[in-house]
Amino acid sequence: MSSDEPLVSESASAGARDVTSAYPFQVDLRGIVDLLSHHLYSSPRVFVRELLQNAVDAVTARRGVDPAVAGAVRITATGAVVRVRDDGIGLTEEEVHRFLATIGRSSKRVDGDPDGFGDAERVLESGRGDFLGRFGIGLLACFVVADEITVVTKSAVRADAPAVEWRGSADGGYRVRLLTGDEAPAEPGTTVTLTPGPGKEFWFQAPRVVELARDYGSLLPYETVLEDEAGYTYRITETPPVWDREYPSPGTRREALAAYCQDTLGFAPLDVLELDIPLLGIKGAAYILPTAGTAAGQGGHRVHLKGMLLTDQARGLLPDWAFFARCVIDTDALRPTASREALYEDDRLAAVRDALGSRLRDWLAGLAATDPTRLNRLLAVHYLGVKALARFDDDLFALTLPWLPFETTAGRVPLTEFADRHRVIHLTAGDEEFQQVAPIAAAAGLGVVNGGYTYDAELVRKLPRALPGVVVADLDPDTVAAHLDDVDPADEPAAGPLLAVARRVLDPLDCDVALRAFHPLTIPALLLDGREARHERARTDAEAQAAAVTDDLWADILGALRTAGPRARLVLNHRSPLVQGLIELDDAELAGTGVEAVYGQALLLSKRPIRAAESALLNRAFLGLLAHAVGRRQESETGAED
Repeated sequence: MSSDEPLVSESASAGARDVTSAYPFQVDLRGIVDLLSHHLYSSPRVFVRELLQNAVDAVTARRGVDPAVAGAVRITATGAVVRVRDDGIGLTEEEVHRFLATIGRSSKRVDGDPDGFGDAERVLESGRGDFLGRFGIGLLACFVVADEITVVTKSAVRADAPAVEWRGSADGGYRVRLLTGDEAPAEPGTTVTLTPGPGKEFWFQAPRVVELARDYGSLLPYETVLEDEAGYTYRITETPPVWDREYPSPGTRREALAAYCQDTLGFAPLDVLELDIPLLGIKGAAYILPTAGTAAGQGGHRVHLKGMLLTDQARGLLPDWAFFARCVIDTDALRPTASREALYEDDRLAAVRDALGSRLRDWLAGLAATDPTRLNRLLAVHYLGVKALARFDDDLFALTLPWLPFETTAGRVPLTEFADRHRVIHLTAGDEEFQQVAPIAAAAGLGVVNGGYTYDAELVRKLPRALPGVVVADLDPDTVAAHLDDVDPADEPAAGPLLAVARRVLDPLDCDVALRAFHPLTIPALLLDGREARHERARTDAEAQAAAVTDDLWADILGALRTAGPRARLVLNHRSPLVQGLIELDDAELAGTGVEAVYGQALLLSKRPIRAAESALLNRAFLGLLAHAVGRRQESETGAED
């Protein structure tokens, strides 16, 4: 029966002859190759990986039946061909038809019918956990660069089986012939030869193949070498891996691991953490980046699967907080995607991520307990990552407290040092609030921490758990005002006219006025703008915008609903020479301009957004003072002429 003939079946129960037609799928190999090269694989460079993978799996299979076999892979690259020879398990004629001519079938996968296994398939399946391949499309992937693929193979299991040549072309056809006499290889194994497709010769040049083979296969377990057209031999494998070698001292070992990072990842690490987790089959190293990173940039890990490079851009290998580290690992626990260029997100990857995160956490805790110099060096660059972890880990938080820096009214200091001076610590809601009160709070002896940085507010609130007796409270304007000195009652009457002018000028801005005495003298006024006042101002601005686009009726309704809420407060510094000068002014208009200027300076110091009315006030104050200065100069010049 030809492949195009329908399959006919009879239904006895129906008492009639039912004809059911079934046809095989028609596979366009050129379309499959295009799909692989443009959608599955990111680059044609993977053809070298697939050749190495098949060769290593074949050697692994043969060692399962003959442990004494040398196990080696030989590559030849001349520009005209790329040839890979292994002394592996080999294939019989039946297995060649089964595995090399059926898309998607892998000799490393359960077929569902163990009694139908071929000899090579039995061996491969019996030790499948040791193999690299899984998806059965490796050889087909070579067509992304090759116009023709030739496979010459001799079975190591069936000594009486003749050697076989399989020759496939990119148009979808293949030929098989048995080799005898001088044509047949003397020893079992397989040789795969690729000839380049049009425009693909670049990929067959020896320097390019050496680069790709070393990138993918430097950690493979079997000796692999490449010979170019001039007969020069390049060693591909560098086994054992750097983390499995013996060194005369721990310092030498760290130096070797750091040098490997420079060669492989392209940077000199700030520190090195060796990784050895036998339960998950993980070996390698985590390297601390020499510059600060962010969670958004987390990634770039280099993952080998049983020695073969899977990807150098793996994501999700470490917890999100560990964005300050890059890993190079070899493992047999993780599953690759079909393209073998990324990790499959599953329970295995989650377990590896948790284990590596715990290893990093324990390492940090060990540094905190035994090597504060190295910890300080790390925190100077990566304090943000450590703070991210400390949010969830109370023990690590307590261990790293003496070294984690926070912005406070005493400068950038650890919270332990700050708590020695202030048993009550006030926390600002953000950087704006901190900047406006920090100088006055420091002069008044008030302990304030800037809660505007990432993670800082959460960590400061945890402080009482690590330091019993310390109290953390949110900062509010009343707390600041309570630490400012009252003005001598005898001096208050003289300041009355200025306060009246100030209230008139600032009332439209929803700002009250007070008079206190504080340091430093260089700050003439403090704008106390609490969270409730900021919220009220935002609500008022929103209502004003709504009123601008509604009719008079809705504007009246909104106005009726508006109630008096918290207001900002401008605290004039009675000790300031500038404020003293304003108090002594007899010109109410000039005093009002001076108040506007002082308000503007305090507003800029607070670093909060400036509203349109405040912007107009700043311009008015600047122009008013400029006009006054120009007028005074003109009067002075006129008097001099007289």
